[in-house]
Amino acid sequence: MKPGRKNLITDIPGLKVGNAQDDALKSGTTVLTADTAFTASVHVMGGAPGTRETDLLAPDKTVDRVDAITLSGGSAFGLDAGSGVSDALRAEGRGFQVGSAIVPIVPGAILFDLLNGGDKNWSGNPYRALGRAAYLSASETFELGSVGAGTGALAAMHKGGLGSASAVMDNGVTVGALVAANPLGSVTTPGDKHFWAAPFEVGTEFGGLGPDSSTGLGEVPVSRKSIAMRPAPPDATNTTIAIVATDAALTKAQCHRLAVTAHDGIARSIVPAHTPGDGDLVFGVSTGARPVENSDVGRIGHACAVCLSRAIARAIYLASPASGDLLPCWSEPHDLS
Repeated sequence: MKPGRKNLITDIPGLKVGNAQDDALKSGTTVLTADTAFTASVHVMGGAPGTRETDLLAPDKTVDRVDAITLSGGSAFGLDAGSGVSDALRAEGRGFQVGSAIVPIVPGAILFDLLNGGDKNWSGNPYRALGRAAYLSASETFELGSVGAGTGALAAMHKGGLGSASAVMDNGVTVGALVAANPLGSVTTPGDKHFWAAPFEVGTEFGGLGPDSSTGLGEVPVSRKSIAMRPAPPDATNTTIAIVATDAALTKAQCHRLAVTAHDGIARSIVPAHTPGDGDLVFGVSTGARPVENSDVGRIGHACAVCLSRAIARAIYLASPASGDLLPCWSEPHDLS
């Protein structure tokens, strides 16, 4: 598998991503959309999810196509980002037709970034406006790192962020991942140098340092994040939320299986993962453009999991420092001896 031209989820034709953030707030929103509605499902493995309209994505529910998906900071407040996206979609006449009514379908998920040093003393919830702005900025090209839903994200040892990666399979299918990484666990092995996702790196997309050659890596160091956020409990300030997508023509049930399989990408790149204090969630998306055999679905899921591991590492690798940060960025000076 080789990355697509941009190494972004938008290497899948038709998909667009938009970001909006408030640097003083140290938070933001990211929106995935397309020119036409797309098939989607979801799978949750973390113990503390925050979601909007995800029940309807179960394979047995009536609606099987959505207009956009939001990933947002702001904890429960960030769920309002979906309302801003819905406003913009309705203005464009897009949504699920019910008689003369049009109802945009905008599932979403949030991460916790309320204690990251940003100014959260708002008088009115800012996330509706951020959601609308993110949707209106949606494009085939977008920034990674400390932007959008990843603006104020924090991993255990470093600043988190927004990441993406893509791959073109040998059967011509394109897959991609988009993630806002704010986990309880660490994306690097003890010592902060090597990424857990290093075995899946393509080229030098997150530094090219290769895997950690040490053994006995099962011990989990004390989290800098948990120290920085005291007295908040360390298992209440986390979550990794992601979207994996493909142009393969998949059913809603197959998109659900895609999301289930893609969680392997979280477990391979964050240690520990899927904890009671994480809201780890993956949306699975199909644009339906390329017919495939049923036997290909497992390989597509594997490719999505690999892309998600790479996207998580890229999120942290590309994070940039800002005033008032609680944690260092991976890109800041390291002892690489």
